[in-house]
Amino acid sequence: MKRKDITPTDKELIMREHDFIVSKTDLTGRITYGNEIFIEFSGYEEYELLGSQHNIVRHPDMPRVVFKLLWDYLAQDKEIFAYVKNMSRDGSFYWVFTHVAPIVDKNKQKIGYTSVRRMPNPKAIPIVSDVYKTMLNAEKQAGAKNAMEASGAILGKLLEDKGVSYEGLINVLQSL
Repeated sequence: MKRKDITPTDKELIMREHDFIVSKTDLTGRITYGNEIFIEFSGYEEYELLGSQHNIVRHPDMPRVVFKLLWDYLAQDKEIFAYVKNMSRDGSFYWVFTHVAPIVDKNKQKIGYTSVRRMPNPKAIPIVSDVYKTMLNAEKQAGAKNAMEASGAILGKLLEDKGVSYEGLINVLQSL
């Protein structure tokens, strides 16, 4: 499924407080399952989602280094929480607070990933949005070759200035 023809809009979809978006992927990030709420917010039909890379809902306002961090955690068999701005098929967007974790089989072998997304703390979104804009600008200014390093430096400095770990920052933001 190609997404180059989708133009982001200013239309925001707000997750409902008691909704959970659930999806599962294989080890390469291809969608193997999506619940009805995922289908609703993504704007795609189930058959269009299944087998597609999960980045089908990636919004261009998301810094690439956020997904690098996510994959780094998963490579270490660690779960991760993050704020993510997703894009629907019609170009609208929706913010989620996501929890991504490895799925293991009965032999404790990693076979995929599960992502459960819920409504983010609305007080955190302006803060996260500003940080992501700064990170994205750093990525653009650095160019493709050095984008990850530049964006990662912004995040690293923020964590250092606040004196918190990534996990600590996420917990503070979600509890504002």
